[in-house]
Amino acid sequence: MLIGFILIGGVVSTMLMAVLLVLTKGLPVSDIQPYLLDLTTSPATKPGAWYEIMLLQTVNHLGTFLLPALAYWYWIERRNWAQFSVRPLSAVVGLSLVALIVIAFMPFDSLIIDWNRNLHLPQTLAPLEQWIRDKEKDLEGLTKYLTTFNTPLQLLVALLVIGVIPAIGEEVLFRGILQRNLTYWTKNVHVGIWVAAILFSAIHVQFLGFFPRMLLGALFGYLYVWSGNLWVAILAHFVNNGFTVFMVYLNQRKLVSFDVDSTEAVPVWAGLIAGVVTAGLLVIFRSQNHLNQD
Repeated sequence: MLIGFILIGGVVSTMLMAVLLVLTKGLPVSDIQPYLLDLTTSPATKPGAWYEIMLLQTVNHLGTFLLPALAYWYWIERRNWAQFSVRPLSAVVGLSLVALIVIAFMPFDSLIIDWNRNLHLPQTLAPLEQWIRDKEKDLEGLTKYLTTFNTPLQLLVALLVIGVIPAIGEEVLFRGILQRNLTYWTKNVHVGIWVAAILFSAIHVQFLGFFPRMLLGALFGYLYVWSGNLWVAILAHFVNNGFTVFMVYLNQRKLVSFDVDSTEAVPVWAGLIAGVVTAGLLVIFRSQNHLNQD
């Protein structure tokens, strides 16, 4: 049933994007697909493309993730927003730790990113691997374009579209609904967390980043379980996306020298230390909230 809601939402959001292009660009329906392809592959050649892509991404994300998930939650499961959480946010201890955990996790996850990028499929699947790498390269170009900010307004829009909207929509779907239901069906919270994390990574269809995104999804999942509040997972997701966007902006303004978009591998020792620090912070967060539940 949930898959059906997502598919319907995807179709409706696609139709809405087409309507927007017809109304704003005066395009005939037959030209919409070529225009979108050109917009995403050569955005720098089109005036106003940055805001246009951001608007289309907003429509697509709301229609594919957040609205279908909420429709399923309210209409099929007959639940409300409060039932995503078993504890009020005010009862969660160590909210400031959540941001530290996510930021500390980034260098360790960078090691996994580097390892994942260097994975190779069997020789018989070499054409498929080349296609995957070509698609990833195209996506990197689009991401670079969307995270090149000329004004503070673009930063705010990016924080909303890249940070806030995905954090709410994806956490409602993957942690609030899928993880919860998988845990109920399997009677095992760890199975629920990891299967939801696998689905979370797979739906992004970025195979060269599959494992680091899966680990990130599991991190959000454990924070959700230990805190008992979905807003904690949403906060963690936003910090991950928003911190990256903000650091890119600061680097472009020459306010910091660190380039978060750099493909240079993090030193192994630094990544391992970050992993140990993250684990320690997670233990503290879990113990604080466990004691607060007793």
